[in-house]
Amino acid sequence: MNNDYIAIAKNTLEIEAQALREGSERLGEEIARAVEIILSCKGKLVITGVGKSGLIGAKIAATFASTGTPSFFLHPTEALHGDLGMIGREDAVLAISYSGESPELSSILPHIKRFDIPLIGMTRNAASTLGRYSDEVININVEHEACPLDIAPTSSTTLTLAMGDALAVCLMKARNFQKEDFASFHPGGALGKRLFVKVSDLMRTENLPIVNENTPLKEAILILSEGRLGTVMLTNNEGKLSGLLSDGDIRRALMSESFSLDASAKAYATKKPLVIDDASMLASDALVLIETKKIQLLVVTDRAGVIQGALHLHTLVEAGIS
Repeated sequence: MNNDYIAIAKNTLEIEAQALREGSERLGEEIARAVEIILSCKGKLVITGVGKSGLIGAKIAATFASTGTPSFFLHPTEALHGDLGMIGREDAVLAISYSGESPELSSILPHIKRFDIPLIGMTRNAASTLGRYSDEVININVEHEACPLDIAPTSSTTLTLAMGDALAVCLMKARNFQKEDFASFHPGGALGKRLFVKVSDLMRTENLPIVNENTPLKEAILILSEGRLGTVMLTNNEGKLSGLLSDGDIRRALMSESFSLDASAKAYATKKPLVIDDASMLASDALVLIETKKIQLLVVTDRAGVIQGALHLHTLVEAGIS
């Protein structure tokens, strides 16, 4: 029976893939004209539809909104009961109905056209009510639904969603929409963090474990433990960073016969640690630096070498920087 399920699943995908291929082959100037309608819209693109078409429409609206085309989904029933006012004279409408005859959708079309609002229809039938009211029609007809009864919207909804994606990508190209633009709409996402979060946003600036380089090692170890960074920062008499003393430095020092807790901290410290003097560096770039140099802590100084803060690898990981 498992083999039957595999065959059914593969057949489903093949039927839907065929619908996409056929939709691509018959696509013509209507897609370009639809793009121009949306580009010339000074307001928002309003997506509307009922049932499965409405669900697909909501996703298409979300895609448009996140890729530079102000958009929202409006259910026709809600529009009939007061929300029609959400559609402004400078807006454009993308209406979706596979049959083109959805009663709820058909009821609001005269009101949309009464205000001469541009209307793009997605339907299988250009002669349908939706088709006749539309300024441009995008054909979403499929030969067969993937449903074995050829009833449940499957291939048709897949094609409709893909047509929405096609429009969105065309608009992205027309607007030269870049990943920085995308990230600005998704500041909390991985891409947004990678492009916008700076070292200054994450670095620790208070209660830093800092001691003078001549401090006895045993005192420096106490500060290191209290600092919870695995490292104590050393400064010279001018207050500038002169070295780092880490847990690893101390463990390696213990192997020396001359090891002494009374020696100065600088005797066992790393004298030329990796530092940056620009807190505006992207946190993602700092992560690359940390991973490349195989270190745990990146110290941030000003141009004169005075410590401004410290950024630990764990902080970057916890912040979701990648």
